[in-house]
Amino acid sequence: MKKVKFKDLVKIMERLRGDDGCPWDKEQSRKSLKPYLIEESYEVLEAIDEGKPEKIKEELGDLLFQILFHAQISKDMGEFDINDVIEKIHEKMIRRHPHVFDKGSISDAKDALAQWEDIKKKEKGYEGRRSVLDGIPKELPSLLMAHRLQDKAARVGFDWEHIEQVFAKVEEEMEEFRRAFSDKNTEEMENELGDLLFALVNIARFIEVNPEDALRKTISRFIKRFHYIEEEIAKQGRELKSVSLEEMDNLWNEAKKGE
Repeated sequence: MKKVKFKDLVKIMERLRGDDGCPWDKEQSRKSLKPYLIEESYEVLEAIDEGKPEKIKEELGDLLFQILFHAQISKDMGEFDINDVIEKIHEKMIRRHPHVFDKGSISDAKDALAQWEDIKKKEKGYEGRRSVLDGIPKELPSLLMAHRLQDKAARVGFDWEHIEQVFAKVEEEMEEFRRAFSDKNTEEMENELGDLLFALVNIARFIEVNPEDALRKTISRFIKRFHYIEEEIAKQGRELKSVSLEEMDNLWNEAKKGE
């Protein structure tokens, strides 16, 4: 079997967008493809969580095709093509790793990250940024954005010294939320809940856990366990609305033990 090369995939994309190509592919724009780019990215994350190499390979391919799609649209508009994209990232990675490709030296990963940020600040396009918090995509999920904001602030020294201070902050925010709840103040409850979530993200950062990943995995476990409840109830010929909370809780614990 012929070994497929990268250029073969590029040709497929060109043909799909060509005069005799696929009507759907030809109609797409950068804006219309945004949901697919996000969806494919999350499917890669899901495959990584499941730890299945074959699925990771497949989902990475789907994500790669989205990148090719955007590059082809830009080529059709006379802006750039996939080769320009490759050249740009090739040059950037060499420039931001002088300790690997030049005569620079660093002692650890923390130094590598600091060096990356220093080099980034000197690059074209960075001069318009007035804050160290600039540059974070506004469309990031909120938990991930909170994590990135805290990380950027921490790099310039705006950070807790140890995790016990963060635990204390979580307890403080929880108490403030309880007071807002007692007062039945909807606006304050929303504010304090946001503060509490933000403090919990700080804990995630201190223990080096991605809060978005953590919550996504919890959601996945919740779905799996709830499906178990539904299946067991269905086996008994009953409906969920006729089952007590205690029974559902027992089935939940069965599902949890089965994991």
